[in-house]
Amino acid sequence: MSSASGVTNGHGKEAALYEEQKSKIGKVKTELGQLSGKSALYCSDASIARYLIARNWDVRKATKMLKKTLKWRLEYKPDEIRWDDISDEAVTGKIYRADYFDKSGRSILVMRPGCQNTKDAKGQVKYLVYCMENAILNLPHGQDQMVWLIDFAGFNLGNLSINVTKLTADVLQGHYPERLGVAILYNAPKFFEPFWKMASPILERKTRNKVKFVYSDRPDTMKIIEDLFNMDELECAFGGKNPATFNINDYAVRMREDDKKMPSFWSPENSALASEPYLMSNQKPQESSSSGVKAEETEPEKREETDTAPEKRAESDTESEKEEETQTESSTVEQKSLPGEDTAPADKSGL
Repeated sequence: MSSASGVTNGHGKEAALYEEQKSKIGKVKTELGQLSGKSALYCSDASIARYLIARNWDVRKATKMLKKTLKWRLEYKPDEIRWDDISDEAVTGKIYRADYFDKSGRSILVMRPGCQNTKDAKGQVKYLVYCMENAILNLPHGQDQMVWLIDFAGFNLGNLSINVTKLTADVLQGHYPERLGVAILYNAPKFFEPFWKMASPILERKTRNKVKFVYSDRPDTMKIIEDLFNMDELECAFGGKNPATFNINDYAVRMREDDKKMPSFWSPENSALASEPYLMSNQKPQESSSSGVKAEETEPEKREETDTAPEKRAESDTESEKEEETQTESSTVEQKSLPGEDTAPADKSGL
């Protein structure tokens, strides 16, 4: 076969795949039935595609997942959370949206679990949801994912909570699928490793593979950060050259300004949100190659070479295969028990 015919064949297969994906998006729309208001805005082609991707293009599973999200959004009203509702959670800078983007144009959420200042799990998750919605609101056109930069400075055993981790995983994986591009865990302490091994099975395989452990004393892992970010913009805390630090007063001004944009963004009149066409992943802006680094290459146990690493990888792979058929247990949020987390205009309608 000539190279020319090979290219033609490749384009043909790609076109067929695209049509198949569009067809499945249409089937999900049919299953959802007539929608109105914010639900109709949320269910853009791009948003439905993210749910299909999260469920390996299984129409039934994706529809079930999306229906749960629509119910959750109607009851929890994440787009109606305002700065004054969660400002007490924000004062220490434990989570905030950076005022710069990564090289791929993704919004950046900086997280500092060592700055945790409350014990209310529901309040913590509510603040995270607010931050997620804000990061989505600020995504540039053509981008639908975000980056998490998690700084472990000041982190101690008292900051560990399986309960909060599960609540967070439930909300993010169940209601913000495919919104997370990569999560950088920066200078995680050794005592975090047993917790990670215990908590990571809570995460779906796709989510786990987006987690990268980076250490300031490991040049091979620091390359992940250098590939992802403009070092002049990146904060010094992560090895960058930007000396800026979190200031709650300045940040409050930014967030209140963003709050003013949210009602019009989710207004039924904002038809642009729902009319964004679906694009295959290879039609979207290219992400930095470092986001494709295998999770195993940067997991904490890799700081010390052991003979058991292949066995651990095999166990992880077995667990992952089982998870492919597992439905995310993200039930409707109630006042007494709030499920927890996972990510344009591009589609800005969910994670």
